Amino acid sequence: MQGRGELQLAVLVEIMRREGFELTVGKPEVLTREIDGVKHEPVERVAIDVPEDYIGVVTQLLSLRKGALQQMVNHGTGWARMEYLVPARGLIGFRTEFLTETRGTGIMHHVFERWEPWHGDAANPSDRQLSSPTAAARRRRSRSPALQERGSLFIAPRAELYEGMVVGENSRDERPRRERAPRRRS
Repeated sequence: MQGRGELQLAVLVEIMRREGFELTVGKPEVLTREIDGVKHEPVERVAIDVPEDYIGVVTQLLSLRKGALQQMVNHGTGWARMEYLVPARGLIGFRTEFLTETRGTGIMHHVFERWEPWHGDAANPSDRQLSSPTAAARRRRSRSPALQERGSLFIAPRAELYEGMVVGENSRDERPRRERAPRRRS
């Protein structure tokens, strides 16, 4: 099966589930074509309108995704329009990051432009690498929120915790330290 867009796929999955099908849904992948023996991928034209303050952030986000700036117009009103050509695989997960970085003020539209030869492997910037879940080590009540200096907590102070419960997110690129049980002497 092939589909485009979360809503279209969600409807299809729900219909199949109600009809009794068993299925799994995986991470989205961009389809490629073999043209004259060369691997090609779809490229999309992305039009973005953002306040001038966010031009640098958007440029950085799209350059990580192998985007090529085609045109930029500053209207003198505090807003700028940028047009990029970006491989379709670079847009997977981009909308959420774009809206977060522009504080919800950015406007984006994209449409298929053409097939181009494979742009090479690229790290997926939408994979979050700067945070890891932090779990409770044992059953107890939570204490003061010490983790908030270097991450964010999902629980309130004095909340009842159970072992393995995800209580927060660490903003550093490291695994949280686990409490160790005292060693038994033999």
